[in-house]
Amino acid sequence: QVRLVESGGQLVQAGGSLRLSCAASGGTISSRAMGWFRQAPGKEREFVATINFNGGTTYYQDSVKGRFTISRDNAKNTVYLQMNNLKPEDTAVYYCSARQIGISATIPDRYYYWGQGTQVTVSS
Repeated sequence: QVRLVESGGQLVQAGGSLRLSCAASGGTISSRAMGWFRQAPGKEREFVATINFNGGTTYYQDSVKGRFTISRDNAKNTVYLQMNNLKPEDTAVYYCSARQIGISATIPDRYYYWGQGTQVTVSS
C-alpha cells in the first residue's frame, strides 16, 4: 500500500512561485507514473501534470505549460511540482497520485493511489 503525502501549499501572491512535494511511503514509486491534479471549489478534479516512471516523459494541462514543471527523485521516493508565475485561477487543492504502471495518464480514474491534498491559494 503506497501512501502519498503532499506538502508545500500555501497562500502566495499572483506572480509568485511554489514548489509542491509528494513523498511516498509504504512502497516504491520508481516503477509508477505519477500525476498532479487539482480541484477548485465547485469544480471537478482536473489534470495538471504527469511524469512517467523514469522522468523521461512529461505532459501538462495547456493552462500550466511553461509555468509548471513536474519532476521526480526516485531515490527519495518523491515527486515535485514547481509552479511559477502563479495566477488566481491556479487556486485549488492539489493532489498527488500514483499509477500502478509506469506509463503516464491524464485521466484521474487511471490513478490508483491518492494523497490527501495540499491547498494552494493565489491572491490577486
